Amino acid sequence: MEFITSNYAPVMFGGLIIFLLLGFPVAFSLGACGLLFGFLGIELGVFPSSVMAWLPQRLIGIMANDTLLAVPFFTLMGLIMERSGMAEDLLDTVGQVFGPLRGGLALAVVFVGALLAATTGVVAASVISMGLISLPIMLRYGYDRRLASGVIAASGTLAQIIPPSLVLILMADQLGRSVGEMYKGAFVPAFILVSLYVLWVVILAIFKPQSVPALPPEARVYREDNGSSGYASLAVVMGISTAASIFLAAHMADVHTWWTGTEVLDVPTDEKVVTAMCGGTFIAFVIASINRVLKLGMLSRLAERVTFVLIPPLLLIFLVLGTIFLGIATPTEGGAMGAMAALVMGFARRRLDMPLLKQALGATTRLASFVMFIMIGATTFSLVFQAADGPKWVEHLLASLPGGQVGFLIVVNLMIFFLAFFLDYFELSFIVVPLLGPVADKMGIDLIWFGVLLAMNMQTSFMHPPFGFALFFLRSVAPDKPYIDRVTHKTIQPVTTMQIYKGAIPFVLIQLIMVSLLIAFPSIVTGSLDKKVEVNMEAVGAQMMDALQDAESYGAPGNDPFASQPAPDAEQAPAPAPEGELAPPADGGYGSDDPAKALQDAMGSGSK
Repeated sequence: MEFITSNYAPVMFGGLIIFLLLGFPVAFSLGACGLLFGFLGIELGVFPSSVMAWLPQRLIGIMANDTLLAVPFFTLMGLIMERSGMAEDLLDTVGQVFGPLRGGLALAVVFVGALLAATTGVVAASVISMGLISLPIMLRYGYDRRLASGVIAASGTLAQIIPPSLVLILMADQLGRSVGEMYKGAFVPAFILVSLYVLWVVILAIFKPQSVPALPPEARVYREDNGSSGYASLAVVMGISTAASIFLAAHMADVHTWWTGTEVLDVPTDEKVVTAMCGGTFIAFVIASINRVLKLGMLSRLAERVTFVLIPPLLLIFLVLGTIFLGIATPTEGGAMGAMAALVMGFARRRLDMPLLKQALGATTRLASFVMFIMIGATTFSLVFQAADGPKWVEHLLASLPGGQVGFLIVVNLMIFFLAFFLDYFELSFIVVPLLGPVADKMGIDLIWFGVLLAMNMQTSFMHPPFGFALFFLRSVAPDKPYIDRVTHKTIQPVTTMQIYKGAIPFVLIQLIMVSLLIAFPSIVTGSLDKKVEVNMEAVGAQMMDALQDAESYGAPGNDPFASQPAPDAEQAPAPAPEGELAPPADGGYGSDDPAKALQDAMGSGSK
């Protein structure tokens, strides 16, 4: 018993692992382990019985957490957009744009995956949508099955790191940081990760062109009556929109100065990007609208299709992320606006009816309940674990690692990577992150950087074999038997599970490269954050002491800047008061006309 009481925290952590290995649901394993070791610890005298009395207040605090309201809002927004046919339209249109290029369909999947991630934030919806729509087309035209599977699964997991990501909301809540700051920190790393995916596809297109063939001419449906592709007018619209975006980004400080009436010299990079893209998109929408209303015929069918298909999701992105980054709305308010906008867009497209709305609401309720139960179990476990000095045990275990901050980050990320084989990001966020966050904070690691780093690592939990959920989602919609293609009428061979696993491995390695870049260059994350205001408390204390000494000197009439009477001669001035006391008034009374001097005199007397 003495061994158990002296090592109660590691024994409790080992008990949790046993609960999980027995196959119990994570939420109930956490709660049961917390309650069991809580009552056992009271019986053994490890901590007082009052510990369990704090539990109800902790649970009420979960219910009152406004930040977590963003989870159901963003989930509902994503499910509505997915059920309203947005993914299908995006994949069809973007596939037509990039189709003539080698690897064009794979590039379209990456691009659409990033857009869906920024609008849906739900991995399952993105992977299943792209698997149902893009995979048959890629198989039809001879894409390598491993690449096709890997690029769809990897692009679907971008919802983990591109705001409005659910895992970033949970990270911010568990680390005690702002969701808006976490979104800003993840903005640039998410773009870099998308660029690395694109780079991998381009490398394959150069060195293995047979694995990523171009779309044949007969498959390109948006052509003009004269047979031209229509890329010229699309390039013109994109050029005008890009020029407007660059101009707006370059003069963003001037716009802020004009808007606020005060001079603004610097604007955060993420705010520049979002606002500039919003301005450029608006210009393209105006051009396309004028062309359609006035029937000018300036734009090709492809250009008009691209403009009107891409603008609705882009507007939704700007509505949500733009208001959050600009400080107009909190993440919870941004999620509520996004959900409402998705409802309006779904009904406006006539793709959303009551049965589909009920499905979306039911799925949102299930996910929100799942998160809530895990949080209740995690709070029960963490309360008892903290009472048993568990954080000190974890700190002693990790803070003594060789290599300082870098050694700590490498070990932590290796641990997260291997735990992600068995646990998903919800479970990792509620079990592991609360134990690691305080240690990272004491080591001087920026918690926004730490949170984005862990979120990027947790993204691999959806990808690496054999338990990656994105691979399971893709397996559920990929063909497992030979079938006859409805367009070419050829027999298409199935996609095997091993091909899906092999296709995911290169993208897992890319994500690990991205994790390494974040460890080596923290400015990728911290460079997008608002500059911290450094306060020198010693200087503030010295300034306060100077102010107090000046206040003491007010008792001397010659030093009183508010005195209405001229100061007496030096020989008539009273002797200075001892240090720490106020000098008595020159006239021995309190009849001065000066209120400031009268107040100082009254304080000096201590009796009025």
